[in-house]
Amino acid sequence: MNTEELVQDWAPLPDIAELTGLGISQVRRLLEDGAICGIKIGKPKVLQVPLAFFVDGEVVKPLKGTLNTLSDAGFDDEQAIVWLFTPDDSLPGRPIDLLRAGNRKEVRRRAQALAF
Repeated sequence: MNTEELVQDWAPLPDIAELTGLGISQVRRLLEDGAICGIKIGKPKVLQVPLAFFVDGEVVKPLKGTLNTLSDAGFDDEQAIVWLFTPDDSLPGRPIDLLRAGNRKEVRRRAQALAF
């Protein structure tokens, strides 16, 4: 399964700006700061971000630290998205769903284990 199919709902940056009430430059800063990540998909290819990274118009709080941990483990944005959205029987469920529910510790521990 490819990344585009793994993640159900995507949004381009202008839609993320509308969802969050931020300006487009602030959304780009979220990307630069590693608070969110996205990949170029669709035809034509446009940078899009998984909508699951947001709850009530806000970035899921523990997402940034988890993305930083995955980046430290050598993951690029697409690999991080695949990891976050792939069901893990040992968690159980998808890491993104646990982050959205506030269960940061277990997800981070798994992400840190990937670095070794």
